[in-house]
Amino acid sequence: MRTKANQIVAEIEAHIKNCGGTFRQWYVGIATDARDRLFNDHRVREKGDAWIFRPAGTHQMARKIEDHFVNRLGTRGGAGGGGNTTCSVYAYRIAPHTVE
Repeated sequence: MRTKANQIVAEIEAHIKNCGGTFRQWYVGIATDARDRLFNDHRVREKGDAWIFRPAGTHQMARKIEDHFVNRLGTRGGAGGGGNTTCSVYAYRIAPHTVE
């Protein structure tokens, strides 16, 4: 991965470590509008839930970062969604009220 991708991975990993839980208790995905995806589609609570998102710049970089978390570290999530405007990476700790 390139330097920006490494930086995003490090920031998300630090956030997960800081907020607690195993990687399997977190969901990582990509989106065009990460806020909408988090708070509307996944029903993450803006206040009180653990979440983070970062712009990756390109959909290729976003997909590489997503792949790192899902396939190497074992977070929940799935590859294959989105299009060429899907340039943000997001993560949230799964809770009883969230929707994967």
